[in-house]
Amino acid sequence: MPKVKTNSGAKKRFTFTGTGKIKRHHAYHSHILTKKTKKQKRNLDRQTLVDQSNMKQVRDLLCLR
Repeated sequence: MPKVKTNSGAKKRFTFTGTGKIKRHHAYHSHILTKKTKKQKRNLDRQTLVDQSNMKQVRDLLCLR
């Protein structure tokens, strides 16, 4: 049986915390920024954790079972 490959797009987008949680970037911070407020852009720039409802999908993409 062949090895299962990690999704190469996912390995570029997600990182891990020291406790094993998965971090992600916010969406909507790449273009059309002139109509967004400074506060909105500042908050979108920070990383956050992957929600529990999406954790299984992300772990499958990263081949973590």
